[in-house]
Order: sequence, then C-alpha cells, then structure tokens
Amino acid sequence: MIDLTGKLAVVTGGAQGIGAATSARLAASGADVVIADARPDAAEATAAELNSKAGGGAGTVHARPVDVADSASVRALVQSVTAEFGRLDIWVNNAGVVEDSPAVDLADEVWQRTIDIDLTGTFYGAREAGRFMCANGGGSIVNISSIAAFRATRPEHHVAYDVSKAAVAHMAKVLASEWAEKRVRVNAVAPGYTNTEILKGVGSADPATMELWLSQVPEHRLIEPSEIANVIAFLVSDAASAITGQVVHADAGYTAW
Repeated sequence: MIDLTGKLAVVTGGAQGIGAATSARLAASGADVVIADARPDAAEATAAELNSKAGGGAGTVHARPVDVADSASVRALVQSVTAEFGRLDIWVNNAGVVEDSPAVDLADEVWQRTIDIDLTGTFYGAREAGRFMCANGGGSIVNISSIAAFRATRPEHHVAYDVSKAAVAHMAKVLASEWAEKRVRVNAVAPGYTNTEILKGVGSADPATMELWLSQVPEHRLIEPSEIANVIAFLVSDAASAITGQVVHADAGYTAW
C-alpha cells in the first residue's frame, strides 16, 4: 500500500490523460492534489469529478491555472499553493504538447512552442518546486519523458517533442545529483504508447498506424493511464526513498526490443 496521507502534490497538465490518472491515484493514496492546467475549466471539471468519486481516506483535489511556459506563472502557482497549504511534497511535470510535422517542414514557431512547454516548462516547474523543497526538508519531483526520448518512433514525425523528452529525462539525473543532499528526489518516467484521447483518435482515424505501433510492443497492447500513474505514485512515495536520478520505462517492453 502506498500511503501519501498528509502530503501535498501538484500535477501539471492534470486535467486529462496521464495527468488526470495521476491526480486520481495520488488522491486515492491520501495526498491532497492540485491539478495545475492551462485550461482552468477542464481542470475544475476533473477536480470535481475526482472529488465526487473519492473514497474513504482520499485526499482532496483542487484546480489552479498555470502556463508552464511562463516562469512568472509557475512561480506564482508555487507561492500560492505553499501559502495556502503550508507545504509542497510532490511535483509531477506532466504538461506537454506534441507536434506532427517532418523536420524539413517544421515551422519555427511550432518548434519553439514545443520546446517552451515540454522542456522549458518542465525546468520551470522543477526549479520552483525544487527551490521550496530544498529549503523545507525535501520532496519528490517526477518528470514525464517518453519512449520517443530513447528510440526514433515511426511513422510519427515530431523531432521537437522527442528532443524535449530526451532532455527532461536527463534533467532528472542532473537535478537529482544537485539536490540529493537536500533530500529532494528527482526521477523521470518514460511511458510507452498509452491509451489517451490522442491515441484513441489515431486508432479511429488510422487503424494501420495503430496496428504498426502495437506490433512494436512485446505485450501488443496500449498501456492504460492508470498504469503510468501507479509508477508515479510509487516513485513519489517513501517506498522509493532510495530511488533518485532514474528513468523508469513504463512501456510494456517497447524499449527492450
């Protein structure tokens, strides 16, 4: 059993997909959770839904707006959350976007937006959360990377996304080393093909591509968001107290082949 009772967690991009599943899992383990998202209405709706389904011992889910690509917005979020709750124990850098364009056709602004959100936004979140955690006894940060950080996936074309996810995986190692003496653990999770709304859309619109993806996975299936959330919940818990600076591949065997 993972017990996060009394802890405060922030999940960026927590309104849907892996972020929503992670918010649900952390709350079910007893943590109070702040869903931080650029879509306030979606975040509020997800928080309300999770609170309505909460069982005994579950933490309360809240919603706050944030633009992870804006350092002032991230700093304001951390200041607001720590002032309200008096603590910050867990930070999950989940917010991200993905482009779909061959590199030779990739527009400058699309490259920059992807880097700003996926890479720079992850750094802003880690930096602001880490600053508080280093000064207040420690904590745990998880960056969401991807299988695309370690293998060039086909037939997708998203160089900015892939490079960003490779960088956030290495960022976890660098920050873990820097903050170890402050008892701030930093890890990354690299999900495989996950059954999110985006992939459901691909399966409906392009069954051939979906079949190709599944053929590359030893277990021949999509991963459920709740399975990724379980890995994150373990990493931020005391059960993983000796684990820092690591990248966990939650990919149903994809990168083993």
